[in-house]
Amino acid sequence: MGETEIKFERENRDGIIPVGTYLFDAARRLGIEVDCERTGGSDLCAMEITSGRELLSDLTKAETGQLSEERRKNGERLACQAKIAKAGEISIMTKEKVKDEKELEEEKKQEYRKEFEQLPLEKKIASLVELEAIALGETISFVFNSPFMIFEKAMDVLAEFGLKLEKDAKEATRPNEHGEKTTPDTGNGTEAKQPNKKSNRKKTENT
Repeated sequence: MGETEIKFERENRDGIIPVGTYLFDAARRLGIEVDCERTGGSDLCAMEITSGRELLSDLTKAETGQLSEERRKNGERLACQAKIAKAGEISIMTKEKVKDEKELEEEKKQEYRKEFEQLPLEKKIASLVELEAIALGETISFVFNSPFMIFEKAMDVLAEFGLKLEKDAKEATRPNEHGEKTTPDTGNGTEAKQPNKKSNRKKTENT
């Protein structure tokens, strides 16, 4: 069947691939991940063939449906549809992958680590002190800029806690005779008398 030398320019990888292999499989063999469901239902696996277009199979219906005429003229093919049909040399430029926020953040962290490792000891210490000052400033800013409702809620909790402490202190110094079960004061310095059930019963019998 023959073999074809294929090169992926962006990844700077190349190898010898047998004729009859789809571009998707050729990429995977060389360690290149391709986003594709292999159904031809999207253009995620589109690749630009920079040289050797004539060595590939004819366009499929999926390719004419997913790729505009201009893109096809520029040499784009779907990796899951285009197959190596002849021996020779093929060069391919894959799409540049769009990095998500997590990948970008991780790259920034790695760059910062490398820069930090190359700094002299005095600058490392100065950088750490600066970071601590920034962190402290952000903490203070958060406290002062917190919503009023949070502050109000905190004050309510503190007030309730204070009342509980005051009540506990009063209970601790109150005589046992003056506990909560004591008959309430009438307001004239004497305790309220409980009705005498026996005397009431005698009055009823006499009548």
